[in-house]
Amino acid sequence: IYKNDEQFQIGKAKIVKQSANDQVLVIGAGVTLYEAVKAAEQLAATGVNIRVMDPFTIKPLDWAAVQNHSAACGGRVVTVEDHYPEGGLGDAVLASLATVRNTVVKKLAVNAV
Repeated sequence: IYKNDEQFQIGKAKIVKQSANDQVLVIGAGVTLYEAVKAAEQLAATGVNIRVMDPFTIKPLDWAAVQNHSAACGGRVVTVEDHYPEGGLGDAVLASLATVRNTVVKKLAVNAV
């Protein structure tokens, strides 16, 4: 996804895919970020635009980026994790949006092995 010389800052998210017509914010990290980008490309071909965010760090999470990009996508957020849903990215995103009205977060995670 990134070039070898990409610069990252602790606590600062990056938007890796976006358009003016994004309908949902998808947040993934690691392998799930790669899969989210692939899904965004497939969905765009059908007319569904999603914004893809790389949080880079979960603690600290870039609350401002999550809140701003969530609002830009109509308050619709999907988190994607490759482990159990408890205590991970989805919970951090939920915490960042707890006081934001008209926001819906769906967590995709490994629910059982």
